[in-house]
Amino acid sequence: MQIPKRISASLINSLRGGVVPRIGLPYIAVGREGEINALLHDIDIIENGGAGFRFVSGRYGSGKSFLMQMIRSHVMDRNFVVMDADLSPERRLSGSKGQGLATYRELMSNISTKTRPEGGALALILEKWISGIKTDLVLSGVCEDNSDEFNKMIQLKVFEVIGEIEDMVHGFDFAKAVSIYYKAYTDGDEDKKGAALRWFRGEYTTKAQVKAELGINVIINDEDWYDYIKLFSLFLVKAGYSGLLIIIDELVNIYKIPNSITRQYNYEKILTMYNDALQGKAKYMGILMGATPKCIEDSRKGIFSYEALKSRLEKSRFNDGKEQDMLSPVIYLSLLSQEEIFVLIEKLAAIHKNLFEYAYTLTDNEIEAFIKAEYSRVYADENLTPREIIRDFIELMNIIYQNKGKDFISLLGEQADNLGKNESGDIDDEFADFDV
Repeated sequence: MQIPKRISASLINSLRGGVVPRIGLPYIAVGREGEINALLHDIDIIENGGAGFRFVSGRYGSGKSFLMQMIRSHVMDRNFVVMDADLSPERRLSGSKGQGLATYRELMSNISTKTRPEGGALALILEKWISGIKTDLVLSGVCEDNSDEFNKMIQLKVFEVIGEIEDMVHGFDFAKAVSIYYKAYTDGDEDKKGAALRWFRGEYTTKAQVKAELGINVIINDEDWYDYIKLFSLFLVKAGYSGLLIIIDELVNIYKIPNSITRQYNYEKILTMYNDALQGKAKYMGILMGATPKCIEDSRKGIFSYEALKSRLEKSRFNDGKEQDMLSPVIYLSLLSQEEIFVLIEKLAAIHKNLFEYAYTLTDNEIEAFIKAEYSRVYADENLTPREIIRDFIELMNIIYQNKGKDFISLLGEQADNLGKNESGDIDDEFADFDV
């Protein structure tokens, strides 16, 4: 595989560290065809003015974050805008101390497009929209001469878009901020542009400050941040994009909230988002949320502890779990097969060799020996995740690369007996908690 070194390095370093790479995912993608096709079907609906909401559920390291990042990369190629955020104790969907607003700020910070996949694309989106209006006028035969007449025609196009947003909840203030940014852009007023961007990103903390700087009477807060996300989805389509995809991972941080009332408020926010997507109240917007099965199904603290969500998300009595329903609101990830793991290891070996430029090439027999050693762990058939396998393999290849005299099979033999055990020879904690 001919892969740029920076992508190879990002893949190897990220995977060794146990995190999902932001670039290069197609080079290591294996399996998950059913899940990917189901999510891409949702994207088709969103692109045509609909909305979608899915949970992706899997154990830690099973590939749920990887799957969502794969979809992220794909939809940006289809001219979608993507916002993504990982929840944490400081970032929730609802909170009394700014946790909901913190999630909104993270989403806005990570707003990405095909030309700005690393995030921070808000200013680019606004300026591309304004430039697009000018380009459309020129293509229609209007001479670009910076005259008052030409500028008035641009203003009419701007206000045409703004007018379609004003009637929505908080639409008036959103439209006013767009108008302020447009005027500051045409006047070359960097301070005013910066102030408008800070308002969009939810960085103002007092109404007095934003009124003094922008003349807007409201600030985005914990209660209404999601309403502004819906406004963004409509504006983005008016600005020439196909739609908006929101990815929220680590829902387990809601599950971990000790206060039951606070958890319920967060689940209520999820219900609102879910209902909006399925009832047609949101348009051109998709939402993906990543969670562990326990985070969803625990009737005491999980999403199923909120009856309104449980009744919408739980499997029907006809679903015994043996067959996967890819059209349900929750996509449960199964473990990759050993054949798929073999293909994955093959890809990783090629990327590792490409990155460090050595002559050694793993044989099929060596890869099979590695997989056999991995699956010899205690309870491995039911619980071994791709993350653990990838981490072990990359570390093994790193050792071989740095120790020229080491042979893969012999080194594998040295390590195989210790897989899943700690220094005392007991079963490692990583395996001790597995359900049998």
